[in-house]
Amino acid sequence: MSDTSNRPEFFTCHNGDKAPLPFSKQEYARRLAKLRAIMAERDIPVVLLTSMQNIAYYSGFLYCAFGRPYGCVVTQDSCTTVSANIDAGQPWRRSVEDNVIYTDWKRDNYWRAVANLIGNAKRVGIESDHMTLAARDTALQMLGDPELINVAPDTMAARMVKSAEEIELIKGGARTADIGGAAVQAAIREGATEIEVAMAGRDAMEFEIARAYPHAEYRDTWVWFQSGLNTDGAHNPVTKRSLQKGDILSLNTFPMISGYYTALERTLFLGEPDPDSLRLWQANVAAHELGLSLIKPGATCSGITAEINRFFADQGLLKYRSFGYGHSFGVLSHYYGREAGLELREDIDTVLEPGMVVSIEPMLWIPEGQPGAGGYREHDILVVGESGAENITGFPYGPKHNIIDA
Repeated sequence: MSDTSNRPEFFTCHNGDKAPLPFSKQEYARRLAKLRAIMAERDIPVVLLTSMQNIAYYSGFLYCAFGRPYGCVVTQDSCTTVSANIDAGQPWRRSVEDNVIYTDWKRDNYWRAVANLIGNAKRVGIESDHMTLAARDTALQMLGDPELINVAPDTMAARMVKSAEEIELIKGGARTADIGGAAVQAAIREGATEIEVAMAGRDAMEFEIARAYPHAEYRDTWVWFQSGLNTDGAHNPVTKRSLQKGDILSLNTFPMISGYYTALERTLFLGEPDPDSLRLWQANVAAHELGLSLIKPGATCSGITAEINRFFADQGLLKYRSFGYGHSFGVLSHYYGREAGLELREDIDTVLEPGMVVSIEPMLWIPEGQPGAGGYREHDILVVGESGAENITGFPYGPKHNIIDA
């Protein structure tokens, strides 16, 4: 057995210079001040953030866990990320303030590093929706059995209203999604495979992100391009299926810029759709346009949902609705960061306010074997303002624009 007695459990190493972060130091200071106000109001001396979305939001560092724990310890006067030694100095370079590296020579060195930062605090804020039961048990043992207080709802609410800097980045993402959409549309042809078409859109977005954001981290940008039966689910994976004349198609481009997600989603047809498909497509477009008209400050998520539900019910189509009608944007991906308090669903009563960014994305799913079978979905992003909302998606929707010659 190797001697680990002289190896550190954790250490600091400022390897290289700080990297440019997605936002200004003033923006991170604003976010931390809001978090510290929450901590003061709830008498929480220290918070341990563990989710990708909150660590990135408050520190600038977006981790890659690969089975290892990461954290960000925030007190009233410090913000320190806790990262694994496998990442070396990169977490410090991309953290707005401090960083501590833990080693793997001994089990639970992560918690020893966290304990050193937390000190003797008897009340510790955590993200209950992210911390596993096993991690909670270890935290209680390693941190001196403190009271663990859930701050996840408060941090989510803080993230839901975007700053001017965030909105500017989100607008850049929406513009990039449109570029990806154009590349996808140009690649559609009879005989092409879903994966070929998807790659064209992804490559176009990656090139554009690298051009427009030379200091960003480039990872996680993707495209879901689905055809035929594969359009029935919004998140169905890309396959090698070849496109056929008459196919219903689903275009979905998702640029990721430093952890910030945007999306473009459109229904298309390869060749003229049959009458039943055209009727369903037009109905979903009408629901989409109704939704766009309803986004404004003072509207509620549940109220918007009720109006679109009423429209689909009048059309005899409500039973084919697939999921909620929209969601928030920000530090978000397909595997982290959902702001569940700002979704257009029946059970969400959040009131829209200036600075919120939401999608409108109705989807109808008609099962195979029925007339017009397939999934129909349109998706635009809107920034809520003082008196209305700005649609920042430019790619056109509907039969006039998205029937591709076979």
